[in-house]
Amino acid sequence: MAKLNDTHNPARRSWVASANAPDTDFPIQNLPFGVFRRGGEAPRGGVAIGDRIVDLAAGVKEGVFSGDGAEAARAASGPVLNPLFALGTRHASALRAQLSDLLRSDGRDRARVEAMADRLLVPMSAARLELPAHIGAFTDFLCSSFHGGRMAEGRLPPPFKHLPIAYNSRATSVVVSGTPVRRPNGEFRGAGDEVKFGPEPSQDFELELAVFIATGNPIGEPMHIDAAARQIFGYCLLNDWSARGIQRFESQPLGPFLGKSQSTTISPWVVTDEALAPFRCAAFARPAGDPAPMPHLSSAADQAEGGIDLAMTADILTPRMREAGAAPARVTTTNFKYIYWTFAQMVTHHMSNGCNLQPGDLLASGTCSGPTDDSRACMAELSVRGTADIALGNGETRRFLADGDEVIFRARAARAGHVAIGFGDCRGRLDPAPSWPAAPR
Repeated sequence: MAKLNDTHNPARRSWVASANAPDTDFPIQNLPFGVFRRGGEAPRGGVAIGDRIVDLAAGVKEGVFSGDGAEAARAASGPVLNPLFALGTRHASALRAQLSDLLRSDGRDRARVEAMADRLLVPMSAARLELPAHIGAFTDFLCSSFHGGRMAEGRLPPPFKHLPIAYNSRATSVVVSGTPVRRPNGEFRGAGDEVKFGPEPSQDFELELAVFIATGNPIGEPMHIDAAARQIFGYCLLNDWSARGIQRFESQPLGPFLGKSQSTTISPWVVTDEALAPFRCAAFARPAGDPAPMPHLSSAADQAEGGIDLAMTADILTPRMREAGAAPARVTTTNFKYIYWTFAQMVTHHMSNGCNLQPGDLLASGTCSGPTDDSRACMAELSVRGTADIALGNGETRRFLADGDEVIFRARAARAGHVAIGFGDCRGRLDPAPSWPAAPR
């Protein structure tokens, strides 16, 4: 896990004024990576600072980077960040350090760099954010004991306390924040227990955190948990849209398929593992009587610092709220520190049979539910599996999502003595299911 360094200094300020606002997600202490495009230009890598994007290709052209930082900037200047991930975290750390020095208000190169700001900085309002990587594989875990227990009426799956449960999900349907999502068609049981085909009746969201893999491992070669932890390049928010009716009907004996594959939404900015170093905490404390992790999933360092103190929220903006210009309704307030398994344990388990992870692979935590009622991180939990109304504050209620509802995830890491950082929005609007196509002529 990354350690504290000068880039985390809470006294550091930027000459980009918006980066010093107390509510910004992207102060100089964050500097997350993403991919953007402007107008008819090609997509390319950038770094968020306040309400601006550092154009890394422009920085390379202007010669503002050197050494490992320059190599990282070149690798991140294309349409995806996979080449940057493949270099490993050392190069990204060097680039973050150089960017932090170039953007700091008291930096020795401030005058020179600020003079080229019109070439280096792009307003976020003028850019379109893209999927940050080519995702070759996507794995979704089940790592919250609270979510697992509520969804199974208190009965966690038998392996849950011995290993991080997961399934291989669909990588090609991962979309970037802001992309509309269509309600899926599928087979499910109706009210009279008859099997129907049609639009999903119980469309849900799942509030999750995900990691992008850095260099990965060769096939057949597992890693020690402390080495596996260094394979985490960075983090994003993830909405694993869940068609509960389809999922319930199809999941025996092989597990989720069409109920999970219609779309998965991620936030566009990849917050580095290094940026989150000030917000590390101890791993979740297992209840008395729970088995200790197997030796290959156990590390003193991971138990001491494998958790992340990250506040996470989910809001719903209904069509009526949108029409009235009203704010969205907060339905979930949770924290990643409640997750039973750490990401280092997830990565280690994934590699333990020799499975080869590759740069840009995406691993999600599963629904990040906590112990309280307001920390239930999906609608199936909030509505007690569809039996209770969720009040939205404007007279509307939901048990599951209605067409036109927009789901908005946010997350913020804050701790006394450090500057808070965020992830930006992860949002998607649920559109109606498509009409079934006519037979071809």
